[in-house]
Amino acid sequence: MPQPTTSRRLGGRVLSASLLAVLLAGTALGGFAAGRNLIVTPAKAATTAAAATDASAALPSFVPLVARVKPAVVSITNDLQSHPADMQGPPPGLFPFPFGMQPQQPEAVEARGSGFIISASGIIVTNNHVVKDEKSLTVTLDDGTNLPAHVIGTDPRTDLAVIKVDAGHPLPFVHLGNSKDVQPGEWVIAMGNPFGLGGTVTAGIISALGRNIGDSPYDQFIQTDAPINEGNSGGPLFNLRGQVIGVNTAIISPSGGSVGIGFAIPSNTVRTIVADLRKSGHVTRGYLGVEAQPITPAMQQALHLSSANGALIASVQPGTPAERAGLHPGDVITAVDGTAVKNPRDLALDITAIKPGETAHLQVLDNGSASNVTVALATLPNNVTASNATPSPSHAELGLALEPMTPDTQNQLGLPAGTRGAVVAEVAPNSPAATAGIQPGDVIIGVGETSVTSVHEALNAIHAAEHKGGAVALRVLHDGETVFVAINLGKGAGNQG
Repeated sequence: MPQPTTSRRLGGRVLSASLLAVLLAGTALGGFAAGRNLIVTPAKAATTAAAATDASAALPSFVPLVARVKPAVVSITNDLQSHPADMQGPPPGLFPFPFGMQPQQPEAVEARGSGFIISASGIIVTNNHVVKDEKSLTVTLDDGTNLPAHVIGTDPRTDLAVIKVDAGHPLPFVHLGNSKDVQPGEWVIAMGNPFGLGGTVTAGIISALGRNIGDSPYDQFIQTDAPINEGNSGGPLFNLRGQVIGVNTAIISPSGGSVGIGFAIPSNTVRTIVADLRKSGHVTRGYLGVEAQPITPAMQQALHLSSANGALIASVQPGTPAERAGLHPGDVITAVDGTAVKNPRDLALDITAIKPGETAHLQVLDNGSASNVTVALATLPNNVTASNATPSPSHAELGLALEPMTPDTQNQLGLPAGTRGAVVAEVAPNSPAATAGIQPGDVIIGVGETSVTSVHEALNAIHAAEHKGGAVALRVLHDGETVFVAINLGKGAGNQG
């Protein structure tokens, strides 16, 4: 399956289904009449013509809309400077040097993207990856005027940036719409600077909402089939009222060009991020301090949960609001401030939408019992990304040989001093444990909500869990990350996906 490609590596135009139907209907009617000498009465002819006119009238004309918003759409040129040591290969559009040689002097490189003006004073919204590593920025207005620009602020987590130009006079600008009003099937137009052509307009419809393409924990993209390509990054996606409902950011494509699957950051997200960037140059987000993972059917059975909805806490970071509030691994967060949490992505979006210092009211399942937990959130550190969806094996069984944790083992595995648990010494070939992805060197630090510090405790906890049902949930330290692994014991549980 093709992987998501950023719109930096972001064709042709296809007639809409409605228009194609009208054309075919007219052709079929003419052929039938000629072939069979069918006499069409004036009344029927008038009815047919009226129907065709009505169908044509249903198709929107984008001409007035484009004329109104186009002056606020800009092209952005980012002058970069690449040094030989930093180059992994020739930049796009440049030929490789003969015999694999690299230039001895820094090579000038340009990156091009799009943006749109949201204030008469020259405030412009674009993508972070358009202005990243900038040496100097140039904005080209719709009338061809080139203006130097400077960065006000960037947010790599959502791939948004705000820049500013000084034109010496008020500039035309556009407004952000409400992306909650967007519906699949409605017409949209995309504008921008694909392949450096500038001032390009394409049209399509909204294909889907809330898309998660695995780019970040905050993915909730609007999907559109309006063609967007390389250089469209940072450009606006307009509704028919001329409001910006999204910022074009990424595509899925096997070739690097448009295949009708493009993604835009919703305008409501843009509004929040841009407000923070204009105010302080950066974005502050709430921080809970947990790593969470989805609840698979096997995990639901292992933890004896009534539903697979929620975010399963795999680990709690020391000294964080989560630890101070008494949250622990095995808890399931089912709601934040009354809004249902279906998965870790929902949790990440809900928590980071709350300002640091504010209180979040969580609904939590603790060993199956529902409770309300109040947490005063901290500030998400710059080097931390909100937990989204830590992968977990879909099904597993026991097939493990365990050994005690020793200082030598800690050194060999690169574990912090004081790490305690049962070390996986061997995994039986072709066993469900191997299928689940458990590997020698993994450390079992808990069974269900019970923490274990030794092989003896691990075995006792596993045996106790076996008597409760057909699955066991192991909490495993794997490559420095803590995850739950559901182990299906095969006692009538069936295959779990």
